[in-house]
Amino acid sequence: MIVIAIDGPSGAGKSSTSREIARRAGWNYLDTGALYRAVTWLALSLETEDAKEIIQGLKTSPIRFVSNPEEPKVFCGDVDITEEIRTSRVTDAVSAISANPAIRQELLGLQHKIIEKADRGIVVEGRDIGTVVCPDAALKIYLTADISARADRRDAELADQSLGTEAVAQSLAARDEIDSTRTVSPLAMATDAVHIDSTELTLEETADRIWELLSQRSLLGLPIVAILGRPNVGKSTLINRFIGRREAIVEDTPGVTRDRVQYECEWGGRRFIIMDTGGWESKPDGISVQVSAGAELAMEEADVLCFVVDAQVGALDEDDILVQELRKAKKPTILVANKVDGDNDESDAHALWNIGLGEPHFVSALHGRGSGDLLDAIVKEMPEVGAAQVQDGYRRIALIGRPNVGKSSLFNALAGESRSIVDDVAGTTRDPVDELIEIGDQVWRFIDTAGLRKRANQASGTDYYATLRTQTALERCEVAAVVLDASNPISEQDLRIITMVEEAGKAMVIVMNKWDLVDEDRRDQLDKEIDRHLDQVEWAQRVNVAAKTGWHRDRLAPALRTALGGWEQRVPTAKLNSFLGALIGATPPPVRGGKQPKIYYATQAGIAPPKFVIFSSGWIEASYRRFIERRLREEFGFPGTPVMVAIRVKERDKE
Repeated sequence: MIVIAIDGPSGAGKSSTSREIARRAGWNYLDTGALYRAVTWLALSLETEDAKEIIQGLKTSPIRFVSNPEEPKVFCGDVDITEEIRTSRVTDAVSAISANPAIRQELLGLQHKIIEKADRGIVVEGRDIGTVVCPDAALKIYLTADISARADRRDAELADQSLGTEAVAQSLAARDEIDSTRTVSPLAMATDAVHIDSTELTLEETADRIWELLSQRSLLGLPIVAILGRPNVGKSTLINRFIGRREAIVEDTPGVTRDRVQYECEWGGRRFIIMDTGGWESKPDGISVQVSAGAELAMEEADVLCFVVDAQVGALDEDDILVQELRKAKKPTILVANKVDGDNDESDAHALWNIGLGEPHFVSALHGRGSGDLLDAIVKEMPEVGAAQVQDGYRRIALIGRPNVGKSSLFNALAGESRSIVDDVAGTTRDPVDELIEIGDQVWRFIDTAGLRKRANQASGTDYYATLRTQTALERCEVAAVVLDASNPISEQDLRIITMVEEAGKAMVIVMNKWDLVDEDRRDQLDKEIDRHLDQVEWAQRVNVAAKTGWHRDRLAPALRTALGGWEQRVPTAKLNSFLGALIGATPPPVRGGKQPKIYYATQAGIAPPKFVIFSSGWIEASYRRFIERRLREEFGFPGTPVMVAIRVKERDKE
C-alpha cells in the first residue's frame, strides 16, 4: 500500500491539496489535524484539560474519520462534528491539547489503524506525518506558505465568522511556535521530504507539482497498457486518439517510433499508462534489433497488451509470430483491428478471428470510430494497481560505467557485504543486481549494472543483452552514479556514458573510484583531464572514493541528495520571468536575419529534469540558449542535473 505524507504549518494548504491528490488517485485520505481538533472539541465539551479524563472520554465517545476525499467526515461517538471542529473556539485551543504527550500517543495508535485499513493507497496530512506517524512513507511533502497567505486562507475557511487576517496571522504565528518547540513530535521537515512553497500557487498548481513527483517516482500504481504490432499499423495514431492530443509522432514511413514512450490516460474514471512501442519484427536488423527488443520488454512490463493489426492489409506471417510471443507473456491481450473506416472494412476485418486472440475490436484510429468501445474493453481488463509499478518509494540509484571500474566493489562496500560478484575479469556482472541499501540514515534502492563496453548497436550476444538491461536500469533510475577508474585516464567510453546519462535526463553523480591508487602525479593529470573532458557536465556532483577500503563512501549520500534536489527543483513563474526580464535587459538575444527576436515570457514545463520553455517572436540561437542555461544555473543552482531549455516561436497577437 502506498502512503503519501504531507506535513506543514497550519494554513499552508495541506488539507485541500491532500484531498485533491487522493481524489485524482482514487485513494483514501486522512486529516490527522481533524483528529486533534476532534479531541479538542471533546475536551471543550467535557470542560477539562486533564489527559486521563480526555482519554476516558475517547473510550465512551470514540473518534471516527470517514476517509473519503470528496466528503471527509469526523464523528465523536455518533455526533457529526465535521463543521464544529473548524470554529475559532476549537482552533484557539487545539495546540495546547495536541501538545499533550499522552493524547498524542493515543491518537498515534488511531492514525495507524486508519492507515492500515486503507485498501489501495492513502494521503495522510498533518504536522508530524513524515517524521513520526509515517516515517517510511513512499513520498514526503513539506508544504509551506508565508504567514500572510496562510492567514488569508485560514480566515476564509473559519466556519463561524471572519476574525480578520491580522488576528488570524497572530494566532497562526503563536501556533507555529507551539508546534515547532513542543518536546513530543515537534513540527519539522523530514530529511527526505520535498519542500513546496505554495504562497504563489493555486490549489491546482500545488496538486500538479505533487502529482508530477508521484508520476516521476512511479508511485501512482497505475496499470500499464502496451500497444504492440508491426511497423506502420497505426499504433501511435491510436495513442493520440486515446490521450486526446497529437503527441506521439505519426508518419507514413514505417519505424518512426523507436523507443517505449509512456503517456498518462484517463477513461471512465480510471487512470492508466499507455505505452507506445516501436514496430516489432521477427527478423530485425540494424536499429530494428533494439526496437524489437524494446517491444519485448514492454510485454514484460505491461499489465494489458493491445495487439494492433492493419485490417486493410490483414494478418501477415509476422503477425502470427508475434501472436506466439504474446501468448507466452500470459497477459490479458486485446486484438485491435485498425483502419476500419466503414461497414465494408468491418466485414473484411472479420477474417482476423483466425489469428486466435478472440474477438477483434474494430477501430479507426484516424477518425475515432470504435475508440470508446476499445477503451471500455481495456479498462475492463486492467488490474486495480499496476504490477510493474515500483511502489516502495525508495530513491533509485543506478551504478553505471565501463567494465572493471569497480561498480560491484562499490555496491558491496555500500551494502557492507558481498552481494555482487567481483572479479578482475571485465564483464563479470551481466544482469542488474537490485538491492535496498542504507547509507546516510536513508534507505536507497541501488542497481549494480553490467559494464558498458561499446554502443548497443555494436554489441552482440550476451554483451548486447547486458547493455540493453543496463540501459533499461538507466531509464528506471532517478540518479545515475557514473563510476570512473580514477587511476586510469578518462576514456572515450567514459565520456560516451556520461553523455548517455545527460541525454536520458537523469541526475548524475560522478564517482571517482580507486582513489587509493592515485598518486600526486596522477592527481595532477586527472585535474587536467577533468578540466578538458568534463567541462560540459561541471554541474554534476563529484565524489572521490576507494570502494575496496570503504574510504569516503559516506560522502555519496549527501551528493545523491543534492543531485535529487536539483533534479526535482522548480522555479516559481514570477521569479523565473523576473530573472529573464533582467537578463534580456542586460544582454538581449542576438540579431538573426536582420531582426532581433523578442522574448515574451518563460515557464518551467517540468521537473526531473528541470525543463524550461521560452516563448519568443523568432528562433533563438543555440549559443544564446546555452547562455540562458548557464545564467539559470548561476541564479537558481540546479546542482547535479541537466537543464533543458527549449524555444517556442509564438506569433504576436494581432491587435
